Amino acid sequence: VQLQASGGGSVRSGGSLRLSCVASGFTLDWSPVAWFRQAPGKEREGVACINSSGDSTRYIESAKGRFTISRDNAESAVYLQMNLLRPEDTAVYYCAVGPCLGPILRDYSAYRAKFRNWGQGTQVTVSS
Repeated sequence: VQLQASGGGSVRSGGSLRLSCVASGFTLDWSPVAWFRQAPGKEREGVACINSSGDSTRYIESAKGRFTISRDNAESAVYLQMNLLRPEDTAVYYCAVGPCLGPILRDYSAYRAKFRNWGQGTQVTVSS
């Protein structure tokens, strides 16, 4: 019972990628979902989240204006459109079920126990 992230790849600075998060063994209907990333040697951090109905989203400051999170409950999927990518966006990206609140997204390390259904992530590499 996991979420599977896909869609990563290697792009140049300024490029775009669209990540997908699909549930395996359950449906995402009515579950809030968040995207996270972890760069080598760094702590995992929240990036964006979306509530169960899709009408409320939250982003970390560095993602605002560049990333867009969306969902399709009919497809049991959540997406992260990433535009204007920067080298500092390079990381493994993961998705997980958990509450979509700004303070929780920004301070993942304090609230990590609230997130579940982690799967393997997808690598995003942005070159300058």
